[in-house]
Amino acid sequence: MKRSAPGERRYKFEDRAFQRVRAHGGAREISFARVVTRNRGSIRFIDLSVLGPGADIGCHTHEADNEELYVVVSGKGLMTLDGEEFEVGPGHVILNRPGGTHGLKNIGEEELRIVVIEVESQPENLEQR
Repeated sequence: MKRSAPGERRYKFEDRAFQRVRAHGGAREISFARVVTRNRGSIRFIDLSVLGPGADIGCHTHEADNEELYVVVSGKGLMTLDGEEFEVGPGHVILNRPGGTHGLKNIGEEELRIVVIEVESQPENLEQR
């Protein structure tokens, strides 16, 4: 098995072009930069998502074969997680479980920046949550 050099495993969001999308039916566009996309291993992708004031990632439900982690870097948001709403800010880490429903809206006056990490899950190994 060939190993990649350490330099091939370091990434900077600033080195990537940001794309604009309307995420999961959100009311306004957000931008994101993807530093990792993989077809094997547990990590599927790693993004930096930037939500302007009032922008959102619409509520959506994941399949049972993946889950996402949101790490809030800056800003203020209203997170919806399986029907529960709560405020999030810098330092919060949210686990969006396999088969779970979630969304996020920027409720502040500045950009809301989050790191999104999607990982593969193995449904046969999951406990009921």
